[in-house]
Parts: sequence; C-alpha cells; structure tokens
Amino acid sequence: MNKAEFIEAIAGATDLSKSQATDAVEAMINVITDTLKSGDQVALTGFGSFQVRSREARSGRNPRTGEVIQISASNAPVFKAGKGLKDALN
Repeated sequence: MNKAEFIEAIAGATDLSKSQATDAVEAMINVITDTLKSGDQVALTGFGSFQVRSREARSGRNPRTGEVIQISASNAPVFKAGKGLKDALN
C-alpha cells in the first residue's frame, strides 16, 4: 500500500473527504517527524512507537572494489511494533 492508497483507505473508513484524509495523514506525518527531530519519541498505545537511534561511526567495505571506507555517525528513525499490532498479525 502506498501513500495514495493509504489516504483512500482512511477516507473510506471514516466520513472524511479525500482532501480531509490527505490533510490528516500529512499532519500525522509532520507531527511524528517534528517530534523525532526534537529528540522525543512518539508512542501510540497498542500500535507501536517511533524513536531515533544514534548510529556510531564505523568502517565498512565497498562491495565493488573491496576498499575500506569510513561510514560517518548518523541518526536513524526506528519503529517498534506494540503488543496490539503484533497480536493482530499472529
């Protein structure tokens, strides 16, 4: 399911128009992004949580040439599924 299909599913599951569903989905994405940027975590009980994890600098290998390269430190978004979501899938 891509973003457009997700918006259509939200509009179909609620009494929102497609335009309103688009606004709601965009707002949700923006709030999660802004919260993660500020260093906080977003926890949706029963669904899961979004957080940022720091990756330390490390050395890696270029698979084409075998040359050792330095990979810089970075921050990565992480989603951890909650019990409700895990139970729904199993």
